[in-house]
Amino acid sequence: MAIFTETYLPSTDGVVTRLLHTLEHLRRQGHEALVLAPDGGPPTYAGMRVEGFPGKPFFLYPDKRVIWPRLRVLDLLHGFRPDVIHTMNPAVFGMGAIVAARLNGVPLVASYHTHFAHYAQLYGMGWVEPGIWWYMRLLHNRAAINLCTSTAAMRELSARRFRRLRLWPRAIDLELFRWRAPDPAMRERLSGGQPWRKVLLLVARLAPEKEIPRLLPLLRTVPDLCLALVGDGPRRSELERVFAGTSTVFVGYLHGEELAAAYASADAFIFPSTTETLGFVLLEAMACGLPVIAAASAPTRELLADGGGLLYDADRAETMVDAVRALTTTPGLRQRLSEAALRRGGVGGWDASTRQLVRHYGEAVAIARGAAAGALLSDEAGVGR
Repeated sequence: MAIFTETYLPSTDGVVTRLLHTLEHLRRQGHEALVLAPDGGPPTYAGMRVEGFPGKPFFLYPDKRVIWPRLRVLDLLHGFRPDVIHTMNPAVFGMGAIVAARLNGVPLVASYHTHFAHYAQLYGMGWVEPGIWWYMRLLHNRAAINLCTSTAAMRELSARRFRRLRLWPRAIDLELFRWRAPDPAMRERLSGGQPWRKVLLLVARLAPEKEIPRLLPLLRTVPDLCLALVGDGPRRSELERVFAGTSTVFVGYLHGEELAAAYASADAFIFPSTTETLGFVLLEAMACGLPVIAAASAPTRELLADGGGLLYDADRAETMVDAVRALTTTPGLRQRLSEAALRRGGVGGWDASTRQLVRHYGEAVAIARGAAAGALLSDEAGVGR
């Protein structure tokens, strides 16, 4: 298969996380992939070849680049001869995948990962939201199969007339994200040297769509709290100004064992965003036994349906304050939520998720073959008339 992606290393986001784990497990399962991606990352990953393309920084998100399709794509695909073309989060570069699939007669699979349209309001461009939905639907409905990362996203896309929707199961690294004892050194780091405080952890890009300023009333209302922000992004400087004078620690990026230690060493995971399609960080936190306090949205309701955390109304700051107070003062509540999080967070691993993806690829091939056979029969019937 050939996989088109609009984002790649060194970027860190949910799309890149899913892509990298998928490549590792496609290789283990005996498949071969060619990745077409923004340049600047490693030329191979998990033994798979990565072809990079130059782009221009996106004006709203400078660490992301816009890549325009190029004729070189056709040469690469002609040499590789994929059975399936998969475009992840098609926006601009993904148009090249759509054209290439049609020109080469190769089945197209698209996967939906980001509610770009919902971001419009947060970037002060709400007037373009209907146009973004129209454009995304136009791209995705060219695919034989459209993959969603949660049933909540599937329901929304179905209501917006996206067609041929399938679920690409959520997964995490089960070996890395699991219960472990808190790390005193990590807690010291997360709390800014004040480990006696209740540490609320958020792992996120520091960008408008994460709605991080909504946490400010919490820090001003509840004493002895510390907010640890793990991640980086285009709004870090602005957020540092907004949270100045509060017990907020800007930790920067953490990966691998350090990230797992951060989940294990906090008191709760706080999640203010209402624009996610899934939220890998919620799954990771729960798999580590860290209770979640999340703004209510379709995906967070789905993830916390069986426990593992508390939901609050994103438009009513007092409900967030009440949830945090309940977690930190109600005897035994954190322990019960931690145990529920461990049960709920035990999602499948990447091997099972990737096997399901391969089955979706097979379905796309079958659809294409059926369409071709139908066209042939139609032509033959026309000749006989």
